[in-house]
Amino acid sequence: MKRTFVLLLIALSLIFSSIVSAQTIELTYWTHTDDNRSEIENRYIEEFQKLYPNVTIKRVVNEAAKMGDLVLTAFSAQNAPDLFNLPIEQEYGYMIHGRVAPVNYEAAGYANAEELVANYLPGTFDPVTMDGEIYGLPLELTNWAIYINDRVFRDAGLDPDVDYPKTWEEMIEVSEKLVIREGDIIVRRGFDFRYPYYLVAMLPMVEQLGGALLSEDGRTAIVNDDAWLQVLNWFQEFGPHGRNLGSPTYTSARKIWDYDNDDMAMCLSGFYQQGRLRIDNPEFFESGEWRVIPFPVFKNAVQDVACAYYGHYLMVNAQASQEKQYWAWKFISYMLDHPWEYLETVNIIQPRNDLLEDPRFMELPYMDVFMNDMERGHIVFLHENGYQFERFIKEAVESVMLENMDTREALDILREKIQEVLDDEY
Repeated sequence: MKRTFVLLLIALSLIFSSIVSAQTIELTYWTHTDDNRSEIENRYIEEFQKLYPNVTIKRVVNEAAKMGDLVLTAFSAQNAPDLFNLPIEQEYGYMIHGRVAPVNYEAAGYANAEELVANYLPGTFDPVTMDGEIYGLPLELTNWAIYINDRVFRDAGLDPDVDYPKTWEEMIEVSEKLVIREGDIIVRRGFDFRYPYYLVAMLPMVEQLGGALLSEDGRTAIVNDDAWLQVLNWFQEFGPHGRNLGSPTYTSARKIWDYDNDDMAMCLSGFYQQGRLRIDNPEFFESGEWRVIPFPVFKNAVQDVACAYYGHYLMVNAQASQEKQYWAWKFISYMLDHPWEYLETVNIIQPRNDLLEDPRFMELPYMDVFMNDMERGHIVFLHENGYQFERFIKEAVESVMLENMDTREALDILREKIQEVLDDEY
């Protein structure tokens, strides 16, 4: 009798195990490289898998600059991850074409869309709302300002309290005073641009001068040629064929600024840079020998526009099964329910009311600069072909900086390429 009972228990155990195995959910999560975020998100994955043993999650990281192409290729091959994050200007097209699934409010822990929206800064979900559905939860809402190394300024005879660049014209002049060259080789840059991200940082420069990428009805490319030409001329003067102050071919300024090696005075980056600085160079972080200043404007600007802000929204693949979609949203909600840890460890801002209304929030270093610039800015340009337009802008900027193409010719080519896409739409 005892032996029969034991055998029955073994049989039931095997049956139960086979049922659990059959119901195991395997999720693939793609995101961009960030050592600080990897540390906490790997822990969240472990915790979530302990809470829900039927779920396994594979987290895959790639360089941020490569993520757009990798995700696009994966969707084209019907092999996209179950959940991922990209800048909203790259994700927008996936919403337009139905490649991502709307939020499952129950899985995310909300009764409905109204309850979700009420927990966040007004406007947070505007970029990811379409036909009454919300398609993403914000990992971060980010804008960029200028980080300055005070030591490099003083070494060049400049006072960082008063001599920091307030206009783009001053940016060139200050960079000229900071740069060190050995022949034509730059060994110390004053400043360099965030070249891959033209919709975030270059387009606001055009808007400062009264220009726009598209007309209000969205049918005509390039508004106000003079504004575009002035910005392209700025890049040409800044580049190797002009004052030789920086280039798209050089190592990203924000990647070397942290190390305080007397090779980079200023970089353009977000609040998250402080989290990376704390890890990369704790001595420099604690030294107080750095600061953050607002996004510059042109002297003849007709409107005060700061760097655009963008969101990295976590989204779910619409091609995944309904069961996978449910667990993906549940996992996303679990990760995002740690806003203070994301802020303190990674220095990224989830626009949740409980975070923004905490008195400690505005006490963080230079948070006032970023929040004031956010008020001066707006959400990054969104269009179903925005990613393609950004590539065309990249070609225009690099042609004037690296090939010394006439700025009028570069602008005409840019207009022609964007207009061709627009004409195909209508």
